[in-house]
Amino acid sequence: MQFKALRSLQLLGLLACFLSIPAARAELLLQLAQTQAAAGAPVEVQGVLLNESGNPLSSPIAREIRGHWVDASGHSTPATFTLRTSPDAADLPVNTFTRVAWTGRVPPRARGLLTLSFDGAPDTLLALRVENAGPVPTQADGMLASAPAPGSRAAASAVPPVADAGTPTKVEPLSPFDTFRSAISPYDPIYFVVGRTGGATGRFQVSFKYRLFSPDDAAKPHFMDNWYLGYTQTSLWDLHSDSIPFIDTTYNPSLFWARESLWQTDDKRWFAGLNAGIEHKSNGKDGEDSRSLNDLYLQPEINRRLGSGSTLSFMPRFKAYVATEADMHYPDSLGYVDWKLRWAQDQGLVLSGLYRQGTQGRNATQLEAAWPLRRTWLNMNGYLYVQYFRGYGETLLDYNQKHDAQLRIGIALVP
Repeated sequence: MQFKALRSLQLLGLLACFLSIPAARAELLLQLAQTQAAAGAPVEVQGVLLNESGNPLSSPIAREIRGHWVDASGHSTPATFTLRTSPDAADLPVNTFTRVAWTGRVPPRARGLLTLSFDGAPDTLLALRVENAGPVPTQADGMLASAPAPGSRAAASAVPPVADAGTPTKVEPLSPFDTFRSAISPYDPIYFVVGRTGGATGRFQVSFKYRLFSPDDAAKPHFMDNWYLGYTQTSLWDLHSDSIPFIDTTYNPSLFWARESLWQTDDKRWFAGLNAGIEHKSNGKDGEDSRSLNDLYLQPEINRRLGSGSTLSFMPRFKAYVATEADMHYPDSLGYVDWKLRWAQDQGLVLSGLYRQGTQGRNATQLEAAWPLRRTWLNMNGYLYVQYFRGYGETLLDYNQKHDAQLRIGIALVP
């Protein structure tokens, strides 16, 4: 009983870790366009929006933002900034950034150092020195006195996501940790689900990618800026046996080139991208239970933005097995093409499906649905996640064994 209790605590601890990881979201960094200005002079607030959400962003633009100027004595003066850049809705591809700008004025009787905060974002604090002389514009970098923590609720809510076609503003150099953090983003879905067909089992997956080179202009990356290291780990967990063992785990590192938008129509309703590279899959075991394969793959991605504020994506993955034991006959069960279809609402429902055809009638189907928990009474990060699987290849260990239909329900951090 003590052993079972310990395993249950470990399970709860793992679930708590999943719940504690912040959901991927866009970061918004605010800055003033100048370090000094005269009392009553015009001043500009600029926002740099970085999309690491895993989906294209489409959001309305705030025509006006409000806040407060506070002087050294603590006196507060209301501040209003009006949109200067394009009023169109933002259409920001994944792993790119853009800017927007609002204009306002320094209080007419201000003197000395002022701080500027925004309604709804108390952790964002900008600084401006007010001189008696006329305004003295300087470089924007170095102006950011304090910004919300990346990925924090304040950063996301300071100003609604917006876009401008101009050149992104130069911002302060990132610290080594922030440089590392900004290069990591979600890759495949991250989830934990549980089902009971044939005995309780859990399935969970973690997945991320690391950008090897940081582009000088993320809106216009060069060829080398699109290389990534990827890592995905998927485990099937026996939850009904006494020792609660892991049935099998697939370790899946990869090296690939990816760009979401290589081509797009003028109205940005259609856009096409590409993901191509090499990946390794193994289950980390030896002897008769050892499974290992490598494949080169090419995955064109065709996307259609719909008027309902959603994106429909078709992403077939074509595979060629290399340096893989021929007598294991992996292609017979795992096939040469993964047919993938995905429909995702902006901040809403996500539906996806995968179909894989092997030989001699061997195939696999996986269907997934996700709904944001922020839009439920729980009002929490993550998604309510449902996964259906039937066929071959749920684990590498039993890649050539057919699995009965299994429905699992749980939580996804990235659907």
